[in-house]
Amino acid sequence: MEVFAVPGLPEVEAGDDLASLVDERVRLRSDDVVVVASTVVSKAEGRRASLDDFAAGDRAEAIAARLERVTGESKDPRFAQAVIEESADLLMEAPFLLTRTRFGHTTVNAGIDRSNVPDADLLLLPEDPSASAEALHRDLGVPVVVTDTSGRPFRHGQRGVALGWAGMPASRDWRGERDRDGRELDVTVQSVVDELAAASNLVAGEGAGGTPVTVVRDWAFGDHAGSDELYRDLDGDFVQQALREWQYQDS
Repeated sequence: MEVFAVPGLPEVEAGDDLASLVDERVRLRSDDVVVVASTVVSKAEGRRASLDDFAAGDRAEAIAARLERVTGESKDPRFAQAVIEESADLLMEAPFLLTRTRFGHTTVNAGIDRSNVPDADLLLLPEDPSASAEALHRDLGVPVVVTDTSGRPFRHGQRGVALGWAGMPASRDWRGERDRDGRELDVTVQSVVDELAAASNLVAGEGAGGTPVTVVRDWAFGDHAGSDELYRDLDGDFVQQALREWQYQDS
């Protein structure tokens, strides 16, 4: 498998044809997968925002005041309001805002970015990353994965994760297949879109030197069943259920 960055992409602006920008810079093969950072998808879709777009309500004021008390850092209640409006649910309000987006992703601050956003305060996640991936897939003719970076429980650091995908299943479903000893697998579902996102993030990088689009070449899904169940439903998400019952105790 080879992963390489698409070179020479300009700063993406609202209304830009992202598929054309990619197609002009790389000759894609039919078996390629294009992996796109959600930041450039959001920029093309006009998801830049100003803090002044979010008039802080009582809940946002209370959250910002509590976070300031807990962390000792100044917190803008307008940012808290933006997080509230971009979230389907707030799982934690302290010591940080842990949220579930409308499309099912659990992340800090609703995935709102405050870096690499020229001429704006905030960059919001795409409203529907799988729909964004579907549009790019239709125009480019190859599978597309839209990604972000986020941390995970029990580990330091961040890694690439998939937010949306099109043209391929999210997961390889190994259930019913056999291991090397002939035992039938009954629980193994491999999230390939997350694994491709993480591999691509190694090449794309972070910060000022980051490149927002990569191509995965010579990788094949293989002869496996596919699954698109990436985000857990609440009924089967015991961690999320526990968080709903947990309260952070201010010192």
